[in-house]
Amino acid sequence: MLEHLFDPLVRVWADISSGRHAPLAFRYILQPTVAAFYAWRVGRKDADEGRPPFLQALLLEPARRRALLLEGWSHVSKVFILAMVMDAIYQFITVRWFYPFEALMVAVILAVLPYMLLRGLVNRLFRARRLRNEKRLRQ
Repeated sequence: MLEHLFDPLVRVWADISSGRHAPLAFRYILQPTVAAFYAWRVGRKDADEGRPPFLQALLLEPARRRALLLEGWSHVSKVFILAMVMDAIYQFITVRWFYPFEALMVAVILAVLPYMLLRGLVNRLFRARRLRNEKRLRQ
């Protein structure tokens, strides 16, 4: 009984780890790259405006959490939907069926997770660079 709970996780891991030999393997590069593009653009803007890193603000600023989630969703929603559609196509090609929970997990792993992690990282990198430049100018 318990093994049935882990079947979707095992299938998702098998799909992701099958690598470049799987049908539609380019999605493993395309989706995180597009998510990274959005994260880079918005993370840099966050740094310019002096805003805290995305995940830090999500966790530590409950008053802004809803606005941050809506803003993040507006950036990553297109990539997320593309990930869902591509995974649906992949599932129809490989198993002739559609498992929505698995498509959701793949979309989160390939689109949302890279966006959330990279947006904060880019923010930190650009803030650190700006601080170094300001320090150098003061000397």
